[in-house]
This record gives sequence, C-alpha cells and structure tokens, in this order.
Amino acid sequence: MIELEGICKTFRVARRDGGFARAARALWRREYTLVHALQDVSFRIGDGEAVGYIGPNGAGKSSTIKVMSGILTPDSGTCVIDGLTPWRDRRAHVSRIGVVFGQRSQLWWDVPVIDSMELLRDVYRVPERTFRRNLDELSGMLDLGDLLRTPARQLSLGQRMRCELAASLVHGPRVLFLDEPTIGLDAVSKLAVRAFIRRLVRERGTTVLLTTHDMQDIEALTERILLIGGGRILLDGSLASLKARYGGGRRLTLTYGAGRMEPMPGLRILSDAQGRAELSVDTGVLPVSAAIEALSRAVEIRDLSVQDATAEELVAHLYEEFHI
Repeated sequence: MIELEGICKTFRVARRDGGFARAARALWRREYTLVHALQDVSFRIGDGEAVGYIGPNGAGKSSTIKVMSGILTPDSGTCVIDGLTPWRDRRAHVSRIGVVFGQRSQLWWDVPVIDSMELLRDVYRVPERTFRRNLDELSGMLDLGDLLRTPARQLSLGQRMRCELAASLVHGPRVLFLDEPTIGLDAVSKLAVRAFIRRLVRERGTTVLLTTHDMQDIEALTERILLIGGGRILLDGSLASLKARYGGGRRLTLTYGAGRMEPMPGLRILSDAQGRAELSVDTGVLPVSAAIEALSRAVEIRDLSVQDATAEELVAHLYEEFHI
C-alpha cells in the first residue's frame, strides 16, 4: 500500500542576526543554511495497518507526510502509494487519501460545515449518492448532528476536529494521514476521536499513519511504531516488542503509615509526600517482589499498585538511546 525508498529532502533557509544594519545588509547578500529534513527515509506500510510515526519536533514527521500527500517533491528517492507516485499523479492520488493536520483547517470559517462538505464533494467529484451515504455514515460515527449546520468558527476545538475528520473522509479514501489529530483536545473529545479511528481501521480497513506527541494515542490506536530523528528512520518495530525491550521498569504507587523509605539499587523514589509515594523499579536489577518486601520492612503499607512502564517512559528511553 505505502512504500518509501531512499526519500531525501533538503531546504535552503535564509539566516541573519537581529538589528537594522544586518537586515539592510541581507537585502544585498543573504546567508543560507541547508536543512536536511529527510535523509534516506525508507519504510513500508501494508493495507489496513495503523502505524504510529513518532519523533521530537523538527525530526521530519510532517515533511514525510507532505511528501506522501503530494505537497512536497523530494530531492531523491521513490514513494509509491496504492500504485501512484504522489507528486507525479497528484490528482488521482489525492482522491484516494485523506489528510488531517491538527493545527490547520480545511473547513471554511464563516459558513455551515455542510457547505464545506458539499464543496469538497464537488472538488473530489464524488457522486451524489456516494456522498450522501458517506456523510450519513460519518455523521453517525462521529455524532455530528446539528454540527453540520453550524459555522466552523462557532465550533469548539473538539467539535471542529470531528468535522475535520469527516471532511477528510467524505470522498472515501483508502489511506488516512493524521498529523497531531488530538492536539489541544479535552479528554472526552480525545476518546471520541480515538474510538472513531479504531472503528475506521476495523470496519473499513483504512490504512492510517499517525504522528503525535501524545503517547496515549499511540497505545490506543497502533501496534507498530516508526521512530524518526534528524530526518532518518531510527527504529521500526511493534509496540509490544519495544515494551519488552525497553519497558523493563515498573512503577509502584503506594500509601503508607508509619516508617520511612530509602532508595536502594534498582529502586528510585519519584515522589513522596503526605503518606503517598511513587517509585520506579528497574526489574533488571531488583525484582518487584523483592522491592515490595523491602518496602514492607521499611514502612506500614496500606495500599499498593504496580503498573508497567508508561508509553512516555518508553519513548524517553528511545530518545535517550538514539541521542535525539
């Protein structure tokens, strides 16, 4: 379905220091810096697969999506999506993909959402019957209801993002690119968006590439992770295998009465206040059972819970290992 091989993209960026004199000098002689946004990026994604694409700011995630959606033409390399090259077969390609940028809107600001949908119907040349069927299905799945008759500027962020998702799918694409789709959303809106994307993959077999800094999105929606840093793909693996490899830690949360805790090899105290503590256990050094036994000797335990390492901690380990 999606196949990238050796994709490279370099930008020439003008630089100058502050001040009027330097600004005037830059009119005649500009200094440029080459920014290597993508360097030999290669990966494959199969039909109906949901993949998380993660990395720090400036790593190359959005540039990759812009190449795959046909917005950018790479300097070198090949990209084939559903048999088409995005920047060469742009018209045919965009009719098969949907793109949602969390910080950009494809809805017209001052008109009801339904007007934007109908304009997109004409842009994509979707037959009326197909359009109505898709819109009715999306409206039910995303609980749009009266939102379709509301101007986009009067929608809350969560409501607008649900409409953005519908707008990106009203023409029935086989591939969906999501760039920070839950940024700024409240907890209820995030759950609604995640449930919709899961249903989309399960029922329609849509291929999804998700970029986000919210690791709960990754855990909820994907089983495979691509890690990019400095414009290069650094790691490609299943979430389960990454947890097995890097998630050797456990987090203990306990409430206690009398006594005092002390750190020990393999046990780190993250917080300790008013009889409630959070601790991190490195299971490669200290088994959880031994940590609990040592704690029970030191304090009067009233309640205790054990959790696996969080996705945020997993990604922090990855960033530390690859120095990004």
